[in-house]
Amino acid sequence: MVDQVLDYIKDRQDWCVHLSLLRPHPPWVAPEPYNRMYHPNDLPPISRAKDLESERAQHPYLDYLLQQKHFRCPDDEKKLRRLQSSYFGLMTEVDHNLGRLFDALKASGEWSNTLIIFSSDHGEQMGDHWLIGKLGYFDQSYAIPLIIYNPSSVANDHRGTRVDQFTENVDLMSTMLDWLDLEIPLQCDGRSLLAATEKGQLPSAWRSQAHWEFDFSGRQSESSLGLSPRECKLNVLRSETLKYVHFPTLPPLLFDLKNDPNETLNEANNPHYNAAMIQSATDMVSWRMLHDDQSLTHLVITNEGVVDRSVSQ
Repeated sequence: MVDQVLDYIKDRQDWCVHLSLLRPHPPWVAPEPYNRMYHPNDLPPISRAKDLESERAQHPYLDYLLQQKHFRCPDDEKKLRRLQSSYFGLMTEVDHNLGRLFDALKASGEWSNTLIIFSSDHGEQMGDHWLIGKLGYFDQSYAIPLIIYNPSSVANDHRGTRVDQFTENVDLMSTMLDWLDLEIPLQCDGRSLLAATEKGQLPSAWRSQAHWEFDFSGRQSESSLGLSPRECKLNVLRSETLKYVHFPTLPPLLFDLKNDPNETLNEANNPHYNAAMIQSATDMVSWRMLHDDQSLTHLVITNEGVVDRSVSQ
């Protein structure tokens, strides 16, 4: 893929490229020399309950997942560790190929005027919570990398800065349009991240929570859980200290991330967390209302034509 990109941009002055590298991805088989770079014994510890039964007891949806062999990680921990080792090796292969691309941009002089955004579409459970793949509500499937290289000189003082505020993939389109000095459409939910590259931080009035949804509809899940396709979904609201998971008809989940960062204990039925449950549910409803489709919001018909009131006021 990198070779094709290098060939594509070689004789072009203005270009935009979406480079999609498939690694790391099943089957997790890393080629030489990446398959031997990470010893299985040197990898981070696995985050999960003490046994499969304890994990399944957390929630009916998790119980369903862990009864499906294709969602459950290998029972043999040595095999799981070998998969993790290959996964790390595949990530290093991605690093190597991105390095080739960056070196070519520097050699051609394009590095100084090319905005680069590196991210991913999802994470990977890889044994955490006894799961394999991308699914559910745990951070491992949704916390993804985001690195932005802004070539503008105004970003020089803050290169290498790490920003801990919540970002979402919907911010990427707004960031690119902002860098190109183009108008961001009203219906876009995302916000530009350029301030992070130019000032080392995002505006003070930034989101304090991340949100995501997951649809797990399918014949097997519907029959196993006794749900209709419309009921097979979940919404997540995650702040620095709490994670609230809402299902249309299944019980909710609440995790105290300050005291339970590995998301092992559901506090939804703990009276001590009643206020947190109510506030989280309220915040989720408010967020959904604020992010309804706004394609035609604030548009009015006047003698001068269609006017966007949000811009004219």
